Amino acid sequence: MQLLRFALTVLCFALWGTGGADAQLSATERNYYQGWLNTAERAELVIDQDRASSASLEVLRREIADHREVFASARDNNADRIGTLNSQLSALGPAPGEGEIEDGDLAALRSSLNDQLTALRVPRVVSEEAHNRANGLISEIDRIIRKRQTKALMQRGPSPVNPENWAEALREISAAVMGLWNETLLQVQSDTTRENLQNRLPVILGLILAGGLLVLRGRSWTSQVGTYLRQVGIRDTGVWSFLVSLVQVLLPLLGVIFLTQAISMSGILGVRGALILESVPGWALILLAFNWLGQQVLASPNRTALLPVQNRPRRELRLLVVLIAVMLVLRDLIIQIDQLEYLSDVTRSVVAFPIILTTALLLFRVQRLGLKRLQETTEQNETVGVAGANKLVRAVRRAVYMLAGLAPILAVFGYIHASEAIIYPVAVTLFVISTTLVIQRVLGAIYALVTRNPEAAQDSLFSVLVGFVLAILVMPVLALIWGARIADLTELWSRFMDGVQFGDTRISPSSFLMFALVFAAGYVATRMVQSSLRNSLLPKTKLDPGGQNAIVSGTGYLGIFLAAVVAISWAGLDLSSLAIVAGALSVGIGFGLQTVVSNFVSGIILLVERPISKGDWIEVGGMMGYVRDISVRSTRIETFDRTDVIIPNSDLITGAVTNFTRGNTVGRVIVPVGVAYGTDPRRVEKILLDIAQAHPMVLLNPAPSVVFQGFGADSLDFEIRAILRDVNWALSVRSDLNFEISRRFTEEDIEIPFAQRDLWIRNPEVLTPNSTTQDLHEPTPALVHPDLSDLDAPEGDNEN
Repeated sequence: MQLLRFALTVLCFALWGTGGADAQLSATERNYYQGWLNTAERAELVIDQDRASSASLEVLRREIADHREVFASARDNNADRIGTLNSQLSALGPAPGEGEIEDGDLAALRSSLNDQLTALRVPRVVSEEAHNRANGLISEIDRIIRKRQTKALMQRGPSPVNPENWAEALREISAAVMGLWNETLLQVQSDTTRENLQNRLPVILGLILAGGLLVLRGRSWTSQVGTYLRQVGIRDTGVWSFLVSLVQVLLPLLGVIFLTQAISMSGILGVRGALILESVPGWALILLAFNWLGQQVLASPNRTALLPVQNRPRRELRLLVVLIAVMLVLRDLIIQIDQLEYLSDVTRSVVAFPIILTTALLLFRVQRLGLKRLQETTEQNETVGVAGANKLVRAVRRAVYMLAGLAPILAVFGYIHASEAIIYPVAVTLFVISTTLVIQRVLGAIYALVTRNPEAAQDSLFSVLVGFVLAILVMPVLALIWGARIADLTELWSRFMDGVQFGDTRISPSSFLMFALVFAAGYVATRMVQSSLRNSLLPKTKLDPGGQNAIVSGTGYLGIFLAAVVAISWAGLDLSSLAIVAGALSVGIGFGLQTVVSNFVSGIILLVERPISKGDWIEVGGMMGYVRDISVRSTRIETFDRTDVIIPNSDLITGAVTNFTRGNTVGRVIVPVGVAYGTDPRRVEKILLDIAQAHPMVLLNPAPSVVFQGFGADSLDFEIRAILRDVNWALSVRSDLNFEISRRFTEEDIEIPFAQRDLWIRNPEVLTPNSTTQDLHEPTPALVHPDLSDLDAPEGDNEN
């Protein structure tokens, strides 16, 4: 397999060197590729032997990753030229088949284009092959390193609770301490050290004085400055307090650096002491950082914090947080001594166990105190948000309890490395999460300071977005804390930036970002053009509102389509390779989205033909109202009771639609009127004509008319038929005419009849056996339980 891979690589290299004028490589490029072949062969040999240290493998991995980046950038070379050649070949048409003869000039041109295309594709093929080979080598190296890490993590050593191991551990630790002490004594008694002290004494004393003042008084000085700022009237929204707390950390840390520098300049420490002294500023930073976090997370009497508690639990919690930091420092000290003295596994296990156990107990106590306060807060604030946050906090606490309990158990059985890989990341993870929450609160305070609205800033979208971004940024940090390598993160980022290959097109985050930026610019430009048309240009034309709306909507759809096309072109995306997939999916999508497509096409028809326009009064499907908006999928109408009805566009195309105001607002109103029998019809006609002609909304050309409809059952039926200037006022005009008709008929003593009916009882004797027909004409009391089956209403006119 390796021989086949090597032969393929050499063949590609040879083709690369002889692929034509456009693909010729310089001497530097040839040497670079030959260097890559040597590196790849060496890496394969190292992987096969599996004898190199993890550090050597990491160095080799970085070298291969550098080569891979070069090949990744070389894969896209000549992409534009290859696209041009492909378009030229497409213009020539398909190549002739067997037995067909092509024109000599066309054949020569086709052969030349194919040769150029081959020459340009060879470097891309070689780069792709080298990139894939580098990916494979990196994956194999990562697999070896992870296998070694897992083996070391699960390696079982001596039990730290076995008393037989205590004597050896005590002897080695004592020897290490005595060695450090004796080395320091020899260095102090040296004449060179004394002479060095005399020469540098003023500088050393100055550093000690400055460092001591910063360590002892730096915090109080910073607090006094913060108090002064509050007294002079500077409003504290949390930003100034945060800055003051940072200075309270930086000043003591600077003092520790001065003190360690003074000790280093004195030369009183030997090699071991000097190496340990280099770690002191880092240890001081851990202690100060945890102490600062305790102040920020826990409440103090005069400021708010993430976890408000009473004074006594607050002091205990802050002490517990600092003690956890002390445990981390002690663990690092043991690691430093182990690197200097090469402690045995027995000593390493015995010394590490008390620190592991103490850290677990401290974590248990911290979580216990915090849980009590959480329960009190939950009882006081029973809201959905608090309940959701409390569920997350409880989940974190359960994980801490489980891991903090598991670590000492593993250590007891000799799995010291696994125990340390659990307990210390738990403590550091809590620190990182708490620090992230503090940073989110500070950024919210800055937002409140800028917007001058502290209440809105707490629940604003800005706080949510900041929390989301911080959560993404803190994930790599947590991965490193829990044992991930930096190379793992860089590899993940490299794969992400490499993108996804679709046919001949590679979609990467950079191309997607370019697409998003260009499309966003095109979208904004389209909206600006629409706004200009709607507010400035179209109102100055003679187009009706419906036509203006159609032009604005069409401009929007066209602009978004062009923005998408330009964005795809600028991003370098070739979607032709997706045509087959799109064709296969189009059938299923067509069946699933046929209603949506129908509405879309109907919306385009409505915008082009404009059978209805914005502002028209229409009736469709029993719904009547004004058209307020026509979109590409549906149309919104507002009914007369001020409710919005969304109607699919396909219903407006396929169904019957009544448009009362199409083209103009002139329309007819019909008002029915009935008068009693015996009234002069001509007199009624004249009165109704006078009423109609007097109304200001009724047009006189064409003139209104009165129609004698016929003889009704109760009245003589007339109708006023009038053409209105604006049919939208039909209801008001009908009401005005009815009021005027009632008034004029009252003045003219014309009766408006109402319906009357006479009942004829065929068998009245069944109702009252002892009564006669004549008794029915006299008032009688109400009858109970009449036989309604004997009642009948005769056809035609009835008599009393």
